[in-house]
Order: sequence, then structure tokens, then C-alpha cells
Amino acid sequence: MIKISSLTKRFGEHVAVDNLSFEVRPGEVLGFLGPNGAGKSTTMKMLTGFLAPDGGSASICGFDIRTQTLQAQRQMGYLPEGAPCYGDMRVKGFLEFIAQVRGLSGADRRRQVDRAVEQLQLQGVLNQTIDTLSKGFKRRVGLAQAILHDPQVLILDEPTDGLDPNQKHQVRGLIQQLASDSNKIVVISTHILEEVSAVCTRAVVIARGRLLADGTPDELEARSRYHQAVTLLLQQPVDTAALLALPGVSGVEVAREGHEVTVLAEPGAVIFPAVGEHARQQQWQVKELSVERGRLDEVFRSLTAEEAA
Repeated sequence: MIKISSLTKRFGEHVAVDNLSFEVRPGEVLGFLGPNGAGKSTTMKMLTGFLAPDGGSASICGFDIRTQTLQAQRQMGYLPEGAPCYGDMRVKGFLEFIAQVRGLSGADRRRQVDRAVEQLQLQGVLNQTIDTLSKGFKRRVGLAQAILHDPQVLILDEPTDGLDPNQKHQVRGLIQQLASDSNKIVVISTHILEEVSAVCTRAVVIARGRLLADGTPDELEARSRYHQAVTLLLQQPVDTAALLALPGVSGVEVAREGHEVTVLAEPGAVIFPAVGEHARQQQWQVKELSVERGRLDEVFRSLTAEEAA
């Protein structure tokens, strides 16, 4: 439903997006990741038809974004960075205006506006002007306008920026609900890595406009040096030297003044049974013993630091 091929964008001498290619299939929630200045927002602006690429192509549901712009945009809901809205309009009037622009009328328009208001819990601010809203409510109004016409493709640039933890949980639940329809696609540009683990089925990492990694959250976590690592929380510090002799162990990290020990595994090794048995034999007073899936933030830093170098 989304196909990006060799997409390129330059601003003078600066290459913001550099020969970028990937596809997004129906039913996927794609996390689009990268550090500040990586080219995420520029890619989204080209994908939605707000910026013309200097090279390559992008299509939405089979419609080329350059030659069939309106047809492609009808398939999309878009929440830009900053959620720009008409600040002097009241929330209800703004949503009704957007519904009208989207071609909704009569009972259908009222029904879709009411649905969006309920999903984003905007009942209490319907008669306020948008300029008087908090940053979190402005973000929710922006998301409401993006879903008004029940789009096949939902493109969200930092959707939970400015929201409190309860609002973030609510929006993530809404994204999961939208994605439960296997015919839809959700693309989330974010630098909040917990968002990827919470809602995404796949993640793409870019830096300096280039594709660095593409896979499921589990596949990316498996690239972490902490994948299959075993962490012990101890009652008191212990001698960890013997852990390095266990089969499959590549290293040991000690934190919290010796009360937290993380035993790193060699690629492909499963060390939990050996570490647990060693702790039992040494009669360590273990408060917690856990296996790590991997740390997405460590993978992200490693990938983007290599690209920067």
C-alpha cells in the first residue's frame, strides 16, 4: 500500500533524504525512527505530497504521489509535526470544517465528527478556540482531524508529543485499534523508543537520510549486545570473576555499587541456566533474576553513531 523507491530530497548542498527505499504492507504499524535531523519529517512531507522529491518515487495505495496527488491524499490521514490548526476556530467548528473538506456531509459528517471526538475524548473542549488549548489537547485535535474520514493509511509525526502518560496510553490504544483492521497502515515517526515496543509491528531506522535498519522490534532488539543477557539484583555485592569462565559468557557489567550484575551472552548463546546454577552454587542472595530481550536504545545509538562517524 505504501512504496518508496530511491526517494531523494536536497536543500541546497544539504542532502536531507538520500536514495531511501522501503515498502509498508497492509496491517503493519511502522515505527519510523531516527535522530533529530535524520530526514524523518522531510520523508513524511514527500510521502504526503507537501514536498516534491528531487529524485525517486512514492505511491500510496497504487497512486503516485507526484502525478496522482489528490487520489493519493484521499487515502491518507496525516498528523504533521506540531499539529498546525486554525487557532481562532473552535474545536467543533474546526473538525466539522475538516470533515467538509474531506467530502463528508449530513448525517455521515456528524457521525464521523462524533466518533473522532469520543475516541480522542474532546467533549470538554469542543467550544474552546484551539489557541486556548494546552499542547496535549492541540495534539489530540490534530489526531482527530487525521482520522475523521477513516483513512486507509494514517501517517503520524510524533503523535504523542506533549501528552501526559495517561493520554499517551490512550493514543497508543487508539493506534492499535486502528491497526487491528488488517487493511490499514499506520506509520509513526518518533524518537520515543518505548513507542516502538508498545505499538509497532516493524521499525525502520534512518540517519542522515539513509536507511540503516529494517525489521520487527524483536529483530532489532536481537542486534543488541544485551540480547539474552542475564541480570541479577543481589542482596549484597559478590565476586563476579568466575562468571567470565561460564560457557557462552562474553562479559560482565556491575552497577549499583555491586548490587546489580549483568552477564552478557555471546551471539546465539543462551546463558540463563548456567548463570542461575552458578548463583545457586555460590549461595548468592538473589532478589531478582531476569533475561533481557535486548535494548532498543542501545541498538539505536550504535546504528546512528556508526552513521555519524
